[in-house]
Amino acid sequence: MSYKLVLLDQLAACHHDKSWFIPLDEMLRDVTAAQAACLNDEGQSIWRLVHHLTFWNEVWLDRFIKGEVKMDHNLNNDETFDVDPSRVSEEEWQKSIDRVGSTFLKWIQAVQESDDAKLALTIPSYFNAPWWNVISNVCIHNAYHIGQIMMLKKKFVGSA
Repeated sequence: MSYKLVLLDQLAACHHDKSWFIPLDEMLRDVTAAQAACLNDEGQSIWRLVHHLTFWNEVWLDRFIKGEVKMDHNLNNDETFDVDPSRVSEEEWQKSIDRVGSTFLKWIQAVQESDDAKLALTIPSYFNAPWWNVISNVCIHNAYHIGQIMMLKKKFVGSA
């Protein structure tokens, strides 16, 4: 089996293919903006997690498409979760859902258009890791936070 097929399976499982867990697109389907903005005791919300996933998926997709990784050591990961409370509305929530979904679809397209040679290329500026390994870890990161979203949905929406 090729790197490409494994990565496409992982991306689909995170985004839209119900397999071992409920995928993100299904998880977010019936969540309202108010529910998405509810904070748990640790200050986390569904919306904040969606912002975080969108940020990192877009950053790594851009790096993959450009074929280079320039590390930004000034980046504050906590800021990737920020949601502007003045912009909490159904329209803005739908934009967030659409953006994270679009990013997954762009990832799937980018991997489909890649060959195994590109996926096997190492990234000298990122621990000499091969691209297939980095993309697989992006998927693991997605799955981790999708699990958190599921727990928040159970708490604030009542079902997952």
